[in-house]
Parts: sequence; structure tokens; C-alpha cells
Amino acid sequence: MLAGLQRGARERAVWRRAGLTTNYAVAFAVKAVDVDVVAVYPITPQTTIVEKIAEFIHGGELRAELIHVESEHSALSAAVGAAATGARTFTATSSQGLELMHEVLHIASGLRLPIVMAVPTRALSAPISIHNDYSDIMNARDAGWAILIASTAQEAYDTVIQAYRIAEHPDVQLPVMVAYDGYLMSHTLEPVELYREEHVREFVPRRGRRNVLDVRSPITLGAFATPDNYYEFKYQQEAALRNVEGVLREVEADFAARFGASYGPLEAYRLEDADYALVTYGGAATGNARVAVDMARERGIRVGLLRIRLYRPFPSAPIITALAGVKAFAVIDRAIAYGSPAPGPLYKDVAAALYMEGLTVPGISVVHGIGQRAMYVEDFYGVIKMLAEGASTDKVLFLGLRE
Repeated sequence: MLAGLQRGARERAVWRRAGLTTNYAVAFAVKAVDVDVVAVYPITPQTTIVEKIAEFIHGGELRAELIHVESEHSALSAAVGAAATGARTFTATSSQGLELMHEVLHIASGLRLPIVMAVPTRALSAPISIHNDYSDIMNARDAGWAILIASTAQEAYDTVIQAYRIAEHPDVQLPVMVAYDGYLMSHTLEPVELYREEHVREFVPRRGRRNVLDVRSPITLGAFATPDNYYEFKYQQEAALRNVEGVLREVEADFAARFGASYGPLEAYRLEDADYALVTYGGAATGNARVAVDMARERGIRVGLLRIRLYRPFPSAPIITALAGVKAFAVIDRAIAYGSPAPGPLYKDVAAALYMEGLTVPGISVVHGIGQRAMYVEDFYGVIKMLAEGASTDKVLFLGLRE
């Protein structure tokens, strides 16, 4: 019955089906939510998002101010200024651009500004790489932003729309990053169902905010805080970020009713009776891992897949529920936490969540796909075999290195 209702809602909401890159899908989402200000500086592989938005503005399809600046630091600074006046604001960047923004990431979250930023992820220099991994996002994971990681162009489109509802929610009032694989998704065509803009704008109504600069009702933003007050500001910021998971579920329930699609904070695949689990994020790793799971199932290994969509705040409770019953798991990270006891950033979060719950499920920290090193189905199947053969709890694996 529910599936039928969702299909009916989707049929009413869909405007047209198009072949789009994920970057273009994001641009269409930005147009649909009717943003006021877009502040940008070009960097590969982000640039085509804003090229498409510029076309929309030039053609009169989007009434927004497009601000060209001299650096990514300035782009996010301009977004901060716009959001502080109450404008619905968007920006996008990748790699070194996100690093140059890093100072302002903390300012945006500390001022509780509901900016949405798309990040088609890319490896960090040096040496120079324009190719994909998740080093940039992992460097930003403690900046106080909500972070969602999409695995398809459709999901990225839907998630950008949802991100505005989440960011502007009274219990959140924080910026949101929507990340996805650079090149492997950003420049790859996929079928995307685009929604009628009037339906999207009904879903994302404009809300009033208290922290808005207005000459008719003056306030101060970003003032100096003494030791008597600073701690409380940061605690409130952390508490607001913790609200995101519950708000996401609320937003997704409404989204499913209106558009017939739902994702949740994570995606489970064939985990119901699994003895082992792979944990992934993003598009390329998840797609190949899913095929490897099917291959292993055909060969008698009961394994499942857990894809993390909500990365910050970390959805500990559903992850614990998903992994508590398995004999062992492996986390496939596409970034390196240099010098850490485990090289995988997501692995550390998963292991910590399980440990804090008193669970000692054996796990492997796997790093793969750095600098867009090819990840093959056979690589993921090999990890599954290691789990089934009883790999030790302290196993660390750098997968795909040349011999």
C-alpha cells in the first residue's frame, strides 16, 4: 500500500526525466529550491555546477545573484555574508578549494548559517591530482557542518533539495555539505527524474530566522566571546548538529510522501541474515561492493553491505543495530587518516561507536581508491573472503597498491 502511494506521489511530482551528470543534477536542484545568492570560484571537478546555474540565471530561469570572487575563501565568505542577511545561499567547491575555505567553514557553522554546499570530492595535493577520493571531505568532518554523501545523481539531486529543509530547520540552523564522487559521478551521465518546481518550493518553504542582520531589528553576529560564554556557544552548536539525524528522518518522511523517494541516514543491502558486512560511502565503491556481495552470496558467503549516507552527525545507533549481529566487518575508506591507529577515517568512527556500546565485533580498516586508483569487484570480493576466513581484529589493508 505504501509503495503504491509513493508511486502515485512520484508520478504527480515528476516534471521530466533527463540524462544528467551529477553536477548538472545539483544545478537543477539549486534552481528548483529558488536560491537567492550563489557565490563561487571555479575548481575542477566542481565548475560545471555553477556554469549550469549561470545559464539558468542568464536565461531568466532563476532569479539569483551570482557572485564571482577571487578565491574559494572569498566564495564562502560571500556566502556567509549573504546568509547572514537571510538570503537562501549556495556554493560549491572541491579539493584545495575546500581546504582554502577551511577557516570560513568554522565561521559559517559557528554563526549558525544555513548555507548548502555541494562538494564533488577530489584528492588533495601534493603531488597534484585532479582525480577522485574523499580526502577533502574527511579534512572537513570536524568543522561543525552536517555532511551527507550521495551515491547516485538522483540521490544528489534529492539530497540538495532536502539539505535546505534540514539546514533551515529551527532545531538545526547549520550549514550542510552534500558530497559525491568527483568525475566518477560529477561528470557521468545518469537518468534523473526532475520534479515540478512548484512542488519543490512547497516542500522547502522559506522560514524566518532570529539570527538575521536587519537594520529594522539590529543584532550582532560574530562578536568576541569571553571564556564565560564561548563554551556555551560551542555546546549549542554541537547540540544542534546532534539534532540533524532526527530532522533528516522527519524531512525524509515528508519527502517520501510528496516525491515517492526515501534514503535514510544509511542504506542496508542484504544485511538481514549476514554473517559479514562491508561498509562504504559514495558511488563507485558502493556500486562495486554491491556486485561483490552478490557474487559472494552466489558462492555461499552470507555477506551484506552498509552504505553511510549521513556522515556528520555520525548515525551511531542505526550503525550499531546494523553491525551488532555480524561476525566481522570491513570499512572501505577512500581517504587516509595519516598517523592514526587505523588509516581509515570512517573505520575509526565505526569502531568507536561499537566500542562505546560495549561491542567487540572484529573489523578491518581498508583503504582503497586513493587518487581514483581503480577499484575492481574482485578487490571487494577479496576483502569478503578475508572476513570469511577469519581476519584478525587489528587488520589494516591498503588495497590496490602496485607491487
